[in-house]
Amino acid sequence: MNLKWLRTVGTEVWLPVVLIAIWWFASLNSKSTYFPSLSKITAAFSRDWLNPEKALANLIPSLQLLGLGYILAVVAGVIVGILLGLTDVLERATRPLLEILRAIPGVALLPIFMVLFGIGVEMKIALIAFGAFWPVLLNTVDGVRGIEPTLTDVARVFRISPARRLWSIVLPGASPQIFAGARTSLAISLIILVVSETVGADGGIGYFLLAAQRNFQVTSMWGAIVALGILGYLLNIVFRIIESGVLKWHRQLQARLENAK
Repeated sequence: MNLKWLRTVGTEVWLPVVLIAIWWFASLNSKSTYFPSLSKITAAFSRDWLNPEKALANLIPSLQLLGLGYILAVVAGVIVGILLGLTDVLERATRPLLEILRAIPGVALLPIFMVLFGIGVEMKIALIAFGAFWPVLLNTVDGVRGIEPTLTDVARVFRISPARRLWSIVLPGASPQIFAGARTSLAISLIILVVSETVGADGGIGYFLLAAQRNFQVTSMWGAIVALGILGYLLNIVFRIIESGVLKWHRQLQARLENAK
């Protein structure tokens, strides 16, 4: 088990390590104001993001907004997606509207959300939730509609209650698709978070990034970009751990089906 874990980590880490080494030596003698050497960026990153007091002051507001907006999007996306997936007529009627709204980037609606909700926390949470809602919704619809019809027919024959049918058949059957949409939504949420924090915020990664840009603190700006990338990677690891635990039954079932072949 430990050997497998080390092999997995090694497979994921070797390319970033090589690219960082190339970046380090290629930029070592850089004199550019806008593209400083990686050593200077690393020093700025250590100063701004490895200092617990400074890091927490910017990370906690961002994580709170991200968590609230993302959870709201996932819950709403799953509920509405199940409703549309189980109601064929309603799904066909709303599909064109959903595709139109889905095509509009959440960040493009920032001015509208500012008018509707102001420039406070509510606007940021609503904007994140709106942008992250669509991948979860559409994947949930596809997951529900992709459930084997025989399962639902058997459930009706045995007069299984709708609530139990939902919990025992619909949710488990659609869960792989739901998690696929939730993974996409997590990346979208992080992007919208940074954009939303550039308006009416007094803290957060987006605010820090904008302040560094306006004050011509180029190394601090690059350091914030590195911190944002690391945060996204860590959030993805947490998501994969949760997904691995929840969908363990699905992987075991797939393995049994492969062995049966």
